[in-house]
Amino acid sequence: MKLRKLGSQGPEISALGYGAMSFADFYGKATEEGSHAILDMARDLGVTHIDTSNVYGMGQSEEFIGSYLAANPSARDDFHIATKAAITRDADGNRQFDNSPDHFEAELDKSLKRMGVDHVDLYYCHRRQADVPIEEVIGTLDTLRRKGKIKAIGFSEIAPSSLRRAAMVAHVDAVQSEYSLQTRAPELGLVQTCAELGTALVAFSPVGRGLLTDTPRTAEQVADMPFLKGNPRFLSPNLEANLQILKGFRALASDMGEPAAALSIAWLLAQDDHIIPIPGTRHTAFLRDLVRGTELTLSTRDLARIEAVLPVGWCHGDRYNADQWIGPERYC
Repeated sequence: MKLRKLGSQGPEISALGYGAMSFADFYGKATEEGSHAILDMARDLGVTHIDTSNVYGMGQSEEFIGSYLAANPSARDDFHIATKAAITRDADGNRQFDNSPDHFEAELDKSLKRMGVDHVDLYYCHRRQADVPIEEVIGTLDTLRRKGKIKAIGFSEIAPSSLRRAAMVAHVDAVQSEYSLQTRAPELGLVQTCAELGTALVAFSPVGRGLLTDTPRTAEQVADMPFLKGNPRFLSPNLEANLQILKGFRALASDMGEPAAALSIAWLLAQDDHIIPIPGTRHTAFLRDLVRGTELTLSTRDLARIEAVLPVGWCHGDRYNADQWIGPERYC
């Protein structure tokens, strides 16, 4: 497995991480046994970076990681673990954001207990609370770093301007954002700002929530998934249009003798050395396809062929609906 630094000041981790949202029931039923099988394979294939959150399955993802580490104590040294906090619910179940020091430390303590560890390697502010200056938020996270409870600081779904403000207070090790062949918005400033400031860009949904694979979800499958059935890219007529366009991408991958998911990962890794994709899957066979992407070296011609079948702006539908857009920072 190729390695990449977690920003200019961080350790070397696997060039491909694993998004443990798949250990929750977000895209289908997850099991402890299946999650442990994924972690076994991750260790075998050299995938060291594991990304989770306190809200993935309301702690289930972290609990599955914790039970795996309890059964395999030496695995803690093999894994670089990231988790997040800041998303909450009010009494009526409405999503809210809490960037207070008390919230971050209390939720971190719960995460540490669920996973059975004394620190995490990277701790993210999952979403900004609009009325709390980001300078205060990074100050809170830096305090946790100085306490030894976390090793590195991250933010999820922030704008380049917010990153610059935070970086004036303390080094930001990672920013997490959706980035893939179908979501190119980070190229409008975030990719460049992260590179300038020595911050890793951790790319979630790098295979487009399954669209950029050989087995994209059908309308029938989407209907059973609460998040996707409300997502514009998976609603008719957008889904049908996207699936039609993606036939060309899958044909290109086949012509190159590679899985479409591997080609998606290879394209993303080729964009810059500070980009670290974190795909998720509940299937070990698919994890092998994703890791295959780290083994590919795309030529200038290869990249041009990919861009020809999936030019910037090809995807029909926004990446979030109005409710899903509450929290992420838009820019440009």
